[in-house]
Amino acid sequence: MSISVLVVIGAGAAGLAAIVSAAKKSAQKKRRALLLAKYGDEEIADWIMIRRIWQGMTFEQLIDSWGKPADMTERVYKTKVAHTLKYNQTGKNRYSDRVIVENGIVVGWDQK
Repeated sequence: MSISVLVVIGAGAAGLAAIVSAAKKSAQKKRRALLLAKYGDEEIADWIMIRRIWQGMTFEQLIDSWGKPADMTERVYKTKVAHTLKYNQTGKNRYSDRVIVENGIVVGWDQK
């Protein structure tokens, strides 16, 4: 068993910032590679990386882009199932962003 240890002596805040920046870039590259493998489309992977949403994206792509919602409601109709995913809670039962998903596909959203 080997243990790698990174020792930064006298690097100060600039050196620490460089290390943190490199770690973030590495994590972003890894996440983009996983998204590209999952969806097989560079444009989709890039849009998810910048947290963009669009009509026609899947429920799973929405979760990959914005993460788990703070709250979610479900309505079942004869021909469809509609979910409202709520993000960025601003007060009791108040959210600044809502995304409407019907039958697993994003059909619209409201951002305040």
